[in-house]
Amino acid sequence: MDKPPYAHKRKGPPQRGAAPGGRPFRKRQYPGTLDDDGPLLVFGLHAVDAALDNEARTKIRLHASRNALARLTAPIPEGLPVIETTPRDLDRLLGSDTVHQGVALEVEPLDHPGLEAVDGPLVLILDQVTDPHNVGAILRSAAAFAASAVMTTTRHAPRETGTLAKSASGALEIVPLITVRNLAEAMETLKARGYQLIGLDGAAESSLAEAMMPATPTALVLGSEGKGLRQKTMATCDRIGRLALPGALTSLNVSNAAALGLYIAREKLG
Repeated sequence: MDKPPYAHKRKGPPQRGAAPGGRPFRKRQYPGTLDDDGPLLVFGLHAVDAALDNEARTKIRLHASRNALARLTAPIPEGLPVIETTPRDLDRLLGSDTVHQGVALEVEPLDHPGLEAVDGPLVLILDQVTDPHNVGAILRSAAAFAASAVMTTTRHAPRETGTLAKSASGALEIVPLITVRNLAEAMETLKARGYQLIGLDGAAESSLAEAMMPATPTALVLGSEGKGLRQKTMATCDRIGRLALPGALTSLNVSNAAALGLYIAREKLG
């Protein structure tokens, strides 16, 4: 995979804040993160609508301005506490640079499935992609191209946060996000189930379309934002392909590379 470093890491909000009408929360590096293993805040209209619609998501309370409440399209579950707040209150909770659109839903993290959730012809595997904005955007592309799952590692990968959910624009509630301890072992398991594993790397001799066998279940493997695929991950792939880009710049951000790779894979799968 092409491997330019991304420009910067976004700074998180101040270390402490309080939810309007709720208990105090410890805020972490990224907005929407509360406690290490406890609830989190999903924010933004699309992300909150999708979370409200997701029966598997445990909802705790909804914080919304009057205007945002009128713009939500998903039904609010009976009995869910709704706390009318202001954009300024949410700025203090999430950080003034957070695009929350006047709404935040306090939820429990999802129960992420194992490899049994992989049952479709197209899967994405992320090898230490660490930025939640990138992973969220990749989930959004995975939903758009009907990928059956996105797989990451338990370490060197972002956990579920409001920032990831906002970047995914609802896709976190749709596409299973699988985490595995040993990526190479999980890749071998997919091989045994009939998947071809195609790594993306800008230095590959073959294009992605040339590297893929047609009409074969496919797992696209993308490396980290800075270093690309690790050596063992690359060695575990069946073949390596590159994105054939005609322009003067021959590298893409990992989330853009995922979107283009998914499009090419879908065309090849037919």
